[in-house]
Amino acid sequence: MATRPTWQGYLRLSLVSCPVALYTATARTSDVSFNMLHKQTMNRIRMIPTDPETGPVDRSDIVKGYEIEKGHYVVITDEEIKNVRLETTRTLDIERFVDAADIDRLYWNDPYFLTPDGDMAVEAFSVIRQAMEKAEKIALGRLVMHQRERLMALEPREKGILAYSLRSNREVKDAHEVFSHISAGKPPAEMVEIAAKIIDQKSGPFDPSKFNDRYEDALRALIKEKQKGHGVKKVEEPKEAEVIDLMEALKRSLGGERRKTPARKATATRKPAAKKRA
Repeated sequence: MATRPTWQGYLRLSLVSCPVALYTATARTSDVSFNMLHKQTMNRIRMIPTDPETGPVDRSDIVKGYEIEKGHYVVITDEEIKNVRLETTRTLDIERFVDAADIDRLYWNDPYFLTPDGDMAVEAFSVIRQAMEKAEKIALGRLVMHQRERLMALEPREKGILAYSLRSNREVKDAHEVFSHISAGKPPAEMVEIAAKIIDQKSGPFDPSKFNDRYEDALRALIKEKQKGHGVKKVEEPKEAEVIDLMEALKRSLGGERRKTPARKATATRKPAAKKRA
């Protein structure tokens, strides 16, 4: 495998264990990133660590500190951090099996691929993977990665295992704090029915190829135009949404804006509308 593993250790189910490697399942290599340049020399700007009192600081003089109160820190060395070792630093121990529906989507975080690390590990890995597939449940275990113990959710995927890091309970905010101001009143049933029909019209299978990052595509197009020496026109700001009746908006959405009917011509017998008084 070309990429380097993010974590290496042992996968353990009770007394059965095998060496495994964890790889990130996503990539950010295609992201458009910019460097900071001096506008006259076009040289890249170097970020020099600076002490507000003494000036520039050598990297060797920088230490890690945890702020216990404003302006007061506890200094922790790299050696001391390495000495904080848990069993999960090297072992992903499966602790429990749960139904996928039991895990709130708020907790799902980053995806990884878990594979056997070496030919000798394949048999034990396959036994654990196939048993998980038969159980049709999500396996939960913990490991230490990037100086943090993380809860992992494991499920069979093809010949390997798909592993998701799960957010801790402290990381997930209470939805009630944000949603509490929303009125509990129910909207009119007719409006909901029309909205449901609109949803039905727009329903279909998920195709990730249809959902590229259009903003990034636009940035790449901008860079190409600049390479050619072309100027770029300013994009017009979108017009503010027209304030219309909600029921009318729902009906128009259901009918489709594409099928716009031509405006009716006034008949000869129709009287002109009376002018409003100022």
